[in-house]
Amino acid sequence: MAWYHTYFKGLPQRAWKLHQDEEYTEYEVDFLRDVLEIKPDSQVLDVLSGYGRHALPLSEDGCELTCIDISPEYCNELQAVVKKRNLPIQVVCTDILEYEFPNGFYDSAYCFGNSFSFFPRAEMQLFISKTAHAIKTGGHFAVHTENLAESILPNFQTRNWMPVKDDIIYLAENEYRPELGCIEAEQTFISGKEKITHTVRQHIYTLSELTFMFENAGLQVVGTFGNLEADPFVLGDEQLYMVARKL
Repeated sequence: MAWYHTYFKGLPQRAWKLHQDEEYTEYEVDFLRDVLEIKPDSQVLDVLSGYGRHALPLSEDGCELTCIDISPEYCNELQAVVKKRNLPIQVVCTDILEYEFPNGFYDSAYCFGNSFSFFPRAEMQLFISKTAHAIKTGGHFAVHTENLAESILPNFQTRNWMPVKDDIIYLAENEYRPELGCIEAEQTFISGKEKITHTVRQHIYTLSELTFMFENAGLQVVGTFGNLEADPFVLGDEQLYMVARKL
């Protein structure tokens, strides 16, 4: 069983949510509205959606969303908000690699939140191909990652830590495994007397590799950006926003 099947619950999940910047999320949502050409009647797919920080504001535009995530805690939280506010969001709690998408149903799709590096090579190709299969011809797929090789490797850190809100401390011991193309990390979360440690693998791809996988799935990459201002991605940029069109 892959690490992400059991990671997103309890303290790590709370730390991830508290670490998010609401203002920056609003900028990302505006970016998605633009690059995905979202209209009030659009059918939009949010893959690895978490607690719906992008889907919730997008649903208020009148489009319909399908949100897929593997975490029951996140899905239950999102479902409660959807029910309370009567929003046009369908929540699917499952492993996306096992889910059968309808062919060409969605106008667009996105995967934001730095979860685009969970999968090793063969599974990553399957993930991209499944998502492409679900999008209509001419529709767009946008992804975000902070784990591109050109971002991580120039300034690779074997150890790092940071405080999180609510007195949570995050620590990581990182080892780059070149034979696997991944970072194997021991992540520790501490809050008062509570301490949780997980070993995770973040798979590191070059931009060229991702472009190849997208093209292999019938997606033409139309933009690679280093920020939400749509400046072209260059070596050393801390994150990548990539947009592709279904051929």
